Order: sequence, then structure tokens, then C-alpha cells
Amino acid sequence: MTILVTGGAGFIGANFVLDWLAASNEAVINLDKLTYAGNPETLASLQGDARHQLVQGDIGDSALVSRLLAEHQPRAVINFAAESHVDRSIHGPGEFIETNIVGTFRLLEAVRGYWSGLADADIRAQGLAPTGAADKPTKAGFRFLHVSTDEVYGSLGKDDPAFAETHRYEPNSPYSASKAASDHLVRAWHHTYGLPVLTTNCSNNYGPYHFPEKLIPLMIVNALAGKPLPVYGDGMQVRDWLYVKDHCSAIRTVLAGGRLGETYNVGGWNEKPNIEIVQTVCKLLDEMRPKAGGSYASQITYVTDRPGHDRRYAIDARKLEAELGWKPAETFETGIRKTVAWYLANPEWVAHVQSGAYREWVNKQYA
Repeated sequence: MTILVTGGAGFIGANFVLDWLAASNEAVINLDKLTYAGNPETLASLQGDARHQLVQGDIGDSALVSRLLAEHQPRAVINFAAESHVDRSIHGPGEFIETNIVGTFRLLEAVRGYWSGLADADIRAQGLAPTGAADKPTKAGFRFLHVSTDEVYGSLGKDDPAFAETHRYEPNSPYSASKAASDHLVRAWHHTYGLPVLTTNCSNNYGPYHFPEKLIPLMIVNALAGKPLPVYGDGMQVRDWLYVKDHCSAIRTVLAGGRLGETYNVGGWNEKPNIEIVQTVCKLLDEMRPKAGGSYASQITYVTDRPGHDRRYAIDARKLEAELGWKPAETFETGIRKTVAWYLANPEWVAHVQSGAYREWVNKQYA
């Protein structure tokens, strides 16, 4: 059998592909547009592995997606493909609308066409399926898993309960609005057409292979380079932090046993204010890569808060634990230590991603 992963050269998608192939012999067709955030170097360990095929392309390219589906006959599609950075969505929302909304629509339509042509399980059981169909997916066995974000739920007050799956959508940025729209499309394609879908909404991910436009890797990279560590506003914005490999295990769990049409929130049970995250990174760097003349914390710089900055996110992941038995393996303390150690051990990967369009954007944004 085979699965199709979209956005599988990005941060979460690539970690998922690596973890999947470390635990399974099931092949992966990996479709990624390879914009600045899609990095083939992350998948370098899979070079020559016949189980993995990386295809450069856009989920909005209906002909390409349809061809890949017809050729490889995957039993599941896991959709990570998205423009995903709030700051970038504020400065250029058009790409987010095109990829996250229009792209998801076109992907759903291509998948629906493919799924509609799959054999029914009862026909196969009666021996009426075409020759060679025994190892192909059935209509009932197929799954489309859409990976989304807690940001679709909006912002929480200090004492508000964490986001449950029943929380109404209140997106506050172009990014979260585009992801909310994509979630609604996935839900509609299930209820209207019967497409067997699953949706996950995760909290803030961190870990290996994270592009240094996001908080934790940006702090590590800037600290080591002697640059300011920019903290928005008062730094008391609270996020729930999820180690990326825990997120990957949750997706595998939902794919294997999730109820069709359902949403599952994935969180790490690690609510932390941003300033505490930055201070923790500095302390770990002080320990692992001490610098002359004091602590990395001296580089912390408070900058003007970004427009519409949500104050607090928190995920209630009890449904996923109760129904499917999943809970994170890492605490924030163990996960952040592994993350800092990975960046210190992989300077070449970090140096290579800090180039081209990515460098131009970061220099403009965080100079």
C-alpha cells in the first residue's frame, strides 16, 4: 500500500514522512511545492530509498494530483500543504488565500474523483473486483486527513477553558482565517459528498528541521549569531507547545482509528508565555554553548507587537486521549532540550536554509 503526503518537505510534513518510514514499509508519495519553506535537505536520509518519492508540485494543480492518485493508488492522503506563518500572512495574504483555500478545494476535488472510482468492499468480497485489485484501497478504507491549527479558534482570555473541538471558529489573522476556511471545506466535502475525512487541529509545534522564522528556532539562530532576540509586545502571549514527533504520532493514531468526519485536537499540555520560552532557550544555550561575556538573555529585545496578536492559545486534547489513547511522550522540558541540541548539532542544515527568498524575508522582518 501507499500513502500520499502533501507538504511533506515542510517542517511538520517532513518529520511525519521520516517517522512514518522509520516505522513502516508503506511507501510515501511526497508532493511539495518546494517554496522557501519546503526543504529537500530535510529528507536527505531517504535518498535512494525506493519507498519515498518526492514530487515537486502544487496541491492546486488538479491534473498533477489526479495523475499521482491514479498512478500510485494511495489508501490515504495526509494534507500538510499550507502557507503557515502569521507574520507573512499579514504582509502578503494573497498566497495564503490561494494555497490554503483554493488549493485545498482543488485537492479535495481531485481526491473526490479518485475516491469515487475505488472499488466497494462488498464487490471485492464477492470476487467481482477487477483482476489485480486485491492490493488496492477500497472506497470504505480510504482516508483524507487534513492537518490544521488551533489558531482557527481565535484567542483565549487568561482563565478561559482550553479549546475543545466544539469551540466556535474565530480566526483573527489572514493565516488562521484561510486555515479555518480550509477546515470548513473539508467538513463540507464529507457531509455533502461522503468523502471519508479526518481533521486534526494542533497547537504550536517545535523540534528538529523547523524553519527559523518561528519563535524557537529564530531565537536559537539569532542568539548564536549575536543578533537581537525579538519578543513581541510584553512577551506574555501564551501558547501550548507540542513536540513535532508527538504530533506525528498523533496523526498516525487518528489516521488509524479516528471516526470519520470528526475533528481531533492535538496538544502538548504545555502552556507557556513567549518570554518564558525565550528565556528557557537562552538558559539551555548558556549551558550547551556558553558565550564569553554573559548570558544570551542579554540579547532579548522587546519590539512592537504585531497587529491582531492573539493573547492565548490552549488545546484540550482529552478527546484524542479518551477515544484513541494518545497522549504526548515529551514534556516541554525534555522536548526543548532535544530541540536546542539538534540545532547545535546541525549547523549546516541551518546555514543552508538561511538563504535566498527566506533570508530576504527574515532580514526585512527581523533586522
